[in-house]
Amino acid sequence: MQIPLLGCLITSIRFSGCPYVFHQAHPVYLTALITIVISVVFSLNPVLPCLHLHIMTVFPAQYSLLSSAPLGSYIASNYGLDGFTCRLLVHNLSDTYILEGSDGRYIFKVYRVAHRSPDEVLGEVALLNALAPGGVSVAFAVKDLQGRQVQQFLAAEGIRCGVLFMYAPGQAKYPLSDLQLQTLGREVAKMHNITCSLQLPYSRPVYNVETTLTRPLASVKELFKDLPDDYTFLQQLAAKVAGTLKQFDTGKFSYGYCHYDLIPKNYHFDGETKITFFDFDCTGKGYLVNDLMTFYIQLGFGVNAGKITQEKADTDFRIIIEAYREIRAVSDEELAAIPYLGVMFWMYFLEVYVLNFEDWSNTFLTPQFVKDRMALIRNWVDWYCRF
Repeated sequence: MQIPLLGCLITSIRFSGCPYVFHQAHPVYLTALITIVISVVFSLNPVLPCLHLHIMTVFPAQYSLLSSAPLGSYIASNYGLDGFTCRLLVHNLSDTYILEGSDGRYIFKVYRVAHRSPDEVLGEVALLNALAPGGVSVAFAVKDLQGRQVQQFLAAEGIRCGVLFMYAPGQAKYPLSDLQLQTLGREVAKMHNITCSLQLPYSRPVYNVETTLTRPLASVKELFKDLPDDYTFLQQLAAKVAGTLKQFDTGKFSYGYCHYDLIPKNYHFDGETKITFFDFDCTGKGYLVNDLMTFYIQLGFGVNAGKITQEKADTDFRIIIEAYREIRAVSDEELAAIPYLGVMFWMYFLEVYVLNFEDWSNTFLTPQFVKDRMALIRNWVDWYCRF
């Protein structure tokens, strides 16, 4: 009879008291309260101590997953959205949920503590707030009933930020028609016209030789412990790329906030000329030509997979650049740097995979993946780099 008595006492506090206090309180406080309850029961019932029940603080965690149902209730209450279902859409560098109802769809992203700080999340939202009024179509951050665009959740591992985004109309398209390629080039140029002079009061990543070559090379070393020849190749390649970049007059390159992940999954087309950009999670300071580089990265993927010819890739890229230049200038020297910036892109994301292995990339970062990625990098170098 003693154990049911203990369970009923704890249950009565959990459900008859204030459940939302329990829902929102720090786990350590909950443990302390339960400890007090158990201590009281022990004092009333001397038989229970013989059970050797061990009470401890919450064990440290590095990643948790917010439950869809209570998260949906939270969003409905704080944003005034009724009649929407909430489910996990994808676990990536962040956890992305989709809200669906008769009135449309929304995306709610919950950022991992180890990936983005609250200040960095505020920076992403601030960028979107600057782009939308400037005529750039983005999936902007929705304000809650209190006017806030960033939510904070006290999870097991610490404060996790959440943002509700408008759902980008349309769908991802690839390959693109000539008209869609032109639209893409013009709209990115419009974006760069704003981000080239923007200065956010929040921290964001910086993309340079240190962060995309030197640091990643050290971070991924363990990944290549059984592939020493490939690691030696990367070391030599990084030195060549750094040396080649010094030959460019990079002081004349356009600089500002670039998206740095403008691949087809991060923009939707609704028809031929309506495009909406989203997922600005990688946004950081760097050469703006990096965004044009990511287009060529995608085309290079197609060539490497045998889905398109090199001639088709070059034609599509030329259409993008011509459309871009209708709105904003980009020099031939900046375009000539794209192969080497592409190597830096590959290196940077190898580091991202390594640094996020336990929470995300363990599902695909296998020895075979590394071999395949190295084959792709070698092809990229052979086809496009001139050392």
